[in-house]
Amino acid sequence: MLELKLYQNNSSTSAQYGMWYPRVDYKEEYDVVKLAKHMAEHETPFSAGTIKGILMDAIKCIRHLCLEGKTVKIEDLAIFKCSVEGNATATLYDKAKDVTIRAAIGAKTAKDPKTGQVKPTGNAVKSIKLLAQATGEFTRAELNKVGTLTWTDKAASQIAAAKAAANSGGGD
Repeated sequence: MLELKLYQNNSSTSAQYGMWYPRVDYKEEYDVVKLAKHMAEHETPFSAGTIKGILMDAIKCIRHLCLEGKTVKIEDLAIFKCSVEGNATATLYDKAKDVTIRAAIGAKTAKDPKTGQVKPTGNAVKSIKLLAQATGEFTRAELNKVGTLTWTDKAASQIAAAKAAANSGGGD
């Protein structure tokens, strides 16, 4: 079951200022060691150590393949792939500044350390990121069918307080 907490947008410059949003309240993080131990407890003939070794090798290979521009599909879980966040550019070559768009990571502009002047870098990419797209039995539609939700105790208290305030004339 996923427990939800509440977040209120408090950015006064945002169009969503004051709006409430649910967020998952993550309870615990499983690293490879904990995952291997968990898997070993599910009636498998393999030890936690063997499973850990296999998982570590799989992680290393998935990273390597993704960074080569390949996608890796693990059925009923996800398709892993690298993507980029790009720097928008109006031209591929700026004749006046003699800057050509480059297949490189970094800011669109940078301060020249000698002159202090801000100059275009030509970098096409802000950053590389890893995407995991649900697949098979782990799709969004399936998750919506089988997932269950509840509020954290704190969120339930916030909701009860808002209801009480509204019913006593103190709310919107």
